[in-house]
Amino acid sequence: MSTLELPIGGMDCAACAKKVQRALKKLPGVANVEVLLNAEKAIIDMDPKLVTRDALTATVEKVGFTVPKPKGDVPYYVKEGNDLQRQLFLALGILFGVILLLVVIGEGLGLFEAVTEMVPLWVGTLIVAAFGATIFYDVFKSALRLEVTAHTLMSVGAFAALGTGQWDTAAVVVFLMRVGVYIERFTSEKARGLLKELTAMAPTRARVLRGEDEVEVDLAQVNVGDIVIVRPGERVPVDGVIIEGQATLDQAAITGESMPVEAEVGDKVFAATMAKLGYLKLRTEGVGRDTTFGRTIKLVEEAEANRGEVQRIADKFSGYYLPFVAFIAVLTYVLSGNLMAVVAVLVVACSCSFALATPIAMMASIGAAAKRGLLIKGGKYVEAIKTADVVFVDKTGTLTTGKPTVTDVVSLDGTPEETLMQLAATAERHSEHPLAEAVRVRAREMNLWAGEPALFEAIPGKGIRATIDGKVVEIGNRRLVPLPGDNADVERLESGGKTLLIVAIDGRPAGIIGAMDTVRPEVGNAIEEIRKLGIERIELLTGDNERTAAAISGPLGIGFQANLLPEDKIRVVREAQARGHRVVMVGDGVNDAPALAQAEVGIAMGGGTDVAMEAAHIVLMREDWNLVADCFRISRRTMGVVKMNIAFTALYNLAGLSLAAFGIIPPIVAASLQAVPDIGILANSSRLIRQK
Repeated sequence: MSTLELPIGGMDCAACAKKVQRALKKLPGVANVEVLLNAEKAIIDMDPKLVTRDALTATVEKVGFTVPKPKGDVPYYVKEGNDLQRQLFLALGILFGVILLLVVIGEGLGLFEAVTEMVPLWVGTLIVAAFGATIFYDVFKSALRLEVTAHTLMSVGAFAALGTGQWDTAAVVVFLMRVGVYIERFTSEKARGLLKELTAMAPTRARVLRGEDEVEVDLAQVNVGDIVIVRPGERVPVDGVIIEGQATLDQAAITGESMPVEAEVGDKVFAATMAKLGYLKLRTEGVGRDTTFGRTIKLVEEAEANRGEVQRIADKFSGYYLPFVAFIAVLTYVLSGNLMAVVAVLVVACSCSFALATPIAMMASIGAAAKRGLLIKGGKYVEAIKTADVVFVDKTGTLTTGKPTVTDVVSLDGTPEETLMQLAATAERHSEHPLAEAVRVRAREMNLWAGEPALFEAIPGKGIRATIDGKVVEIGNRRLVPLPGDNADVERLESGGKTLLIVAIDGRPAGIIGAMDTVRPEVGNAIEEIRKLGIERIELLTGDNERTAAAISGPLGIGFQANLLPEDKIRVVREAQARGHRVVMVGDGVNDAPALAQAEVGIAMGGGTDVAMEAAHIVLMREDWNLVADCFRISRRTMGVVKMNIAFTALYNLAGLSLAAFGIIPPIVAASLQAVPDIGILANSSRLIRQK
């Protein structure tokens, strides 16, 4: 089996996506199909021996859609969108509003009758047929496939109006069907607007060194290992490592962080970031879809595939809605014999609005979150985090910075603190241990110079030994440097969860250096915000001992479970789930991958690493705990908008069907009102784009 991504053009509503999905699923060799309306593509699991791309393309075209040719790593729809198209959509929206007003006023004042009586019925029938030919043809093809669409019911209504001699009503119904198509296109276009905006940030060309010359080429011609030049004011076109130069980079497109960062030789830079100041020469490590930004776009595109329970219920309901409308139409005719009331029932129904109520809100929310450095893999997880009641948190690299910091320097024999740190930094000069780096950093902060040891020896499991100016300096744990008797400083540091480096000079204990992995500064406030949102149980899961776990969790006011292996973390998550809890797991996406996958929602503070993107359901592109609190806030606001969309759609359709069935609104007005729910859903969901 293999997976193929097939771009599809011309889909305007959820019904279009379902039509494509049903057609592709019928092909032999196709195991599964996900058609993504907002990303305008299908993800197809298939056996290439049984079905070809040409066969898939032919099937899509047979049901009335197109398969645009791929344009490298840039989605085709980014290049096809233009100002003229947007202006056309705007003009059609204004036209719809004017027509709606004129139709309602004209029907109420009886202004249409004088005009229509002057036109013979056969001429009116030709007008209806000519204007609605393409729609009627699509309805006919759907009928042959035993499919009923919203246009099927409206077409029946138009034919019924013709049958009673009211060609004007039929003409207005057909006209408004066409306007409705454009409204649906406008709605879908706005829903995928953020996706296009994100994708448009990606450069399509790059300046590459070919020999001694700088050559500007299409991004598709850039390979891993190529040397790329970036000048001030340009976007970085690839993921790469700086080999020459330095620059101030705006990384908002990747991390959502507005503050620029300084980058120099050896630093990694990301595609779509902006070089504000400075000149860079990069060695390419990733191009197009293989960059961090490319993977971000892919996750946002495919978020639509992970539908939540609310959306699945809405999709299922929309499948029963049209038969229900047909039943109401038949019942109306049986009870009243009013054919015009039947026509009004058929044309007022808006089935697409039920299918659009959830995905448009989800897409707006997920797209807006992505721009801020928060990748949510689907509506399923937006919905799940809303009902979560337990949060488990990893320590190293998640709750803490992942880098130990020297917090205490204690002299045991009167040796000055500066002397201890200078000897320690010199002895640790060639050590690669994280604690050694912490010692060197502290020495630099104290403006101390680390010299070159005459001899250096690493002692596994114990520490290091070095010779400095004829003195033997040992730094390590108690197995390397035993401490005689009890020591109040040792007890104080260990009770605080700190790791001890004992420094000995010529075999005599001279001092103690305490180091600790420090908590991220924003964690306390973020945890308090999460509590305010109703999450009472927040626990630290760590492999450290109880003393260290208590020292970290105590000031934050959260519980802890210590001495845990990765498999123990999964057990803890499963035990909570077995007791009926819905779990959010926050980890760094590396050693926490199993627990992240097991939880209802796994949040990875991975900075966009491959492991984080694969393991978690939500990825934080910058290591900021405020984004964790944002996940909960976004979920609550999004689900509130979804419920409003569904309630509005249900009440609107119920009111419309009732008024139409009792003959209160005529067919022309009913047709005019048919597209209103789509516009209402779009307007309500657009609030999520601006959420803060």
